[in-house]
Amino acid sequence: MAQQAKDKGIKVKSEFTITPGSELIRYTVERDGVLDVFEEIGGVVLANACGPCIGQWARHTDDPKRKNSIITSFNRNFSKRNDGNPATHAFVASPEIVTAMVLSGSMTFNPLTDSLINEKGEKIKLDPPTGIELPPKGFDVEDAGFQAPAENGEGIDVKVDPKSDRLQLLTPFKPITQDQVKGMRILLKAKGKCTTDHISMAGPWLTYRGHLENISNNCFIGAINFFNDKANSVINYSVDKYMPVPDSARAYQKAGVGTIVFGEENYGEGSSREHAAMEPRYLGVKAVVVKSFARIHETNLKKQGMLALTFANPADYDKIRQDDLVDLADFDQLAPGKPMSCRLTHTDGSTDEFQLTHTYNLAQIAWVKAGSALNKIRQDQLK
Repeated sequence: MAQQAKDKGIKVKSEFTITPGSELIRYTVERDGVLDVFEEIGGVVLANACGPCIGQWARHTDDPKRKNSIITSFNRNFSKRNDGNPATHAFVASPEIVTAMVLSGSMTFNPLTDSLINEKGEKIKLDPPTGIELPPKGFDVEDAGFQAPAENGEGIDVKVDPKSDRLQLLTPFKPITQDQVKGMRILLKAKGKCTTDHISMAGPWLTYRGHLENISNNCFIGAINFFNDKANSVINYSVDKYMPVPDSARAYQKAGVGTIVFGEENYGEGSSREHAAMEPRYLGVKAVVVKSFARIHETNLKKQGMLALTFANPADYDKIRQDDLVDLADFDQLAPGKPMSCRLTHTDGSTDEFQLTHTYNLAQIAWVKAGSALNKIRQDQLK
């Protein structure tokens, strides 16, 4: 499509960004002249990384609050995914359709019937796109970007500026104890779809992906609170007021109160974003209880030493009230295939108790007991 546009004297009418998926792809298409063609018709080649797919690219607009539309050939179009702006309507289409619309500058352009005006003022139509399935010269790369680690890293001192807001050394998570899963407060009862984008929004937040404290300020800000149908607004009983979810988590942490999150079906679907598990863990969430998990996110929670649990009876989700105190009385008996009991103490003095299930194996239980999978690896290396 880009070669056809170049041959017919057409340049893009709107901003056009191209993202090679890897250095292997970038080197190959540069070698074969493909990147030159994109640039000659007005395209801008971005970094060969996954960042642009999850919003790490600059939007150029005179009014960021105005409703606007973008179209990409990336794989998802969750609200605010691309630029953090709820007014941005994002559509997903094939690379050919995206390119055709960029050439026209209009999302109403129909390449099957509509015409374009080229640089000579001629009225032309686009031909049906054709392509080559694989590079005729094969794939190639000079520098794949891999740097082998030191054979012995014990003497390496990693220095990070303590004033940096983008990089921060990680402090190992402490193991969850039985006392910490008694009298927990509900940080969030998520309503409906709760993807990794709802849990840890991408877009401009990716600036802080190397700084866990700062990026945790986006934790659950896109999820809908079951009790008020609002995003990023939950009641905190330590201070008796509504506040953003990350602020509420920190208030409970300061008060020494553990927290728990409840959710519905396929919780954590979407990108396998590690931060969506690290942030709740960092903010003091001890357990996530849902009707069902997206598989990768469930594993990510386990790796951070958290409890990833499911309702034995999904209808028990409806029993949870926002001012409940929550106990997991038999946490210290965690074992493969053994259910765990959850007890809700309501403010009227009544209680509800139900069973939770899990998929932890012995190795994953060892992660929980160590505080995280990384902690367990460290322990094993020191033996």
